[in-house]
Amino acid sequence: MLNKNKKAHLPREVYVLSSVAFFVALGYGMVIPAIPLFAKSFQVNNAQIGAIISAFALARFAMGLPAGKLIDIFGERRIQTTGLVLVAISSFASGLAATYWQLLIFRALGGIGSVMFSVSASSLLMRSVDDSIRGRAQSTYNGGFLIGAIAGPAFGGLLSVISLRVPFFVYAFTLVAGAFVTSFFLSEKRLGRSIHNIQDPEDRILLKDALKSYPFLAAMAVSFLANWVLFGLRNSILPLFAKEQLDASNSSIGLGFTVAAIIQGIALIYVGKISDFRGRRFALMIGSFAILSGIATIIVSSHWWYYFLAMALFGIGGAFESTSASSVVGDLFGGKGGRVIALFQMAGDLGNIISPVLLGWLVDAHSYRPAFIATAAVFSLTLLLSAKMPETRKLNQ
Repeated sequence: MLNKNKKAHLPREVYVLSSVAFFVALGYGMVIPAIPLFAKSFQVNNAQIGAIISAFALARFAMGLPAGKLIDIFGERRIQTTGLVLVAISSFASGLAATYWQLLIFRALGGIGSVMFSVSASSLLMRSVDDSIRGRAQSTYNGGFLIGAIAGPAFGGLLSVISLRVPFFVYAFTLVAGAFVTSFFLSEKRLGRSIHNIQDPEDRILLKDALKSYPFLAAMAVSFLANWVLFGLRNSILPLFAKEQLDASNSSIGLGFTVAAIIQGIALIYVGKISDFRGRRFALMIGSFAILSGIATIIVSSHWWYYFLAMALFGIGGAFESTSASSVVGDLFGGKGGRVIALFQMAGDLGNIISPVLLGWLVDAHSYRPAFIATAAVFSLTLLLSAKMPETRKLNQ
């Protein structure tokens, strides 16, 4: 029987974490359009531009399990605050970069703080809710990111007119704001809740046990492939394609990211409920179809409006994939084990690492459309994985 608790109240942790996510996404959205263009100003090729994107993800990937271990030792709240401060320092330094290699190093350092924040937030979010409201909690949290992301790229495009360095400085400021909200509001004294700072070691899920779960493995694979598209293709080579092949301006490129964020935000209103009431597998299949449609749109594109249509489809697909894949992990383990959550996020980061460099190389060696076709072929596997995955949502709660 389906859960009828459609008006279930979310715990306050969800709203505090969502507000922090807003500050992070606001700044991150500002630098997304600027990163490839700023890197291009150092007279480098497309593969080297992709390396800037991959460096951030590589650092996240390398530090994923250590970050999970730190969370198990010190708790989510302390590690989240520390991570936000580290990314703020890295972003400010990136804005001061005088060479390509400096930018590469500073972005990589930012990845360390980023994984500390993201794993901490996901762990606390999963521990704060049960299956009956997990999809809606995840949608609310993702919505915090999206609200910031709606404004971020548009402001970033305008700030880039002043200088491609300015968005990095503003990003640092928004991260400091997020660190303040975390340290001041995300405490047991303020929340008045019994979610302990540090988990009981006896309750933690071990990696070897998690890796025996097919739904967990499927969720990691979907995360890898979704990040291949949404962060590799969309954030790395698509802005360059829009500028060079579709004659889009810098501000139009930024507006495209805003369109994706708006559509994703609207979709999130419904995604959480669909995931909670229809199941994770159904939601994942919708997301996979939407993203594949977006890639197909790019492949046949001949005018700037195709770019906006593709970004809208990516927004829909991103809403379903991000909410449902994370909810699968929450259903299975409930946030009990920082390293398990870190491993799930590392799967997505691996897609970030491989995709920008490989797609950049394909563009340099051939052209944009072969890179898009290769991405469509790889991503089509998500439909099969989603269809075969057992349902993890306990629909009789």
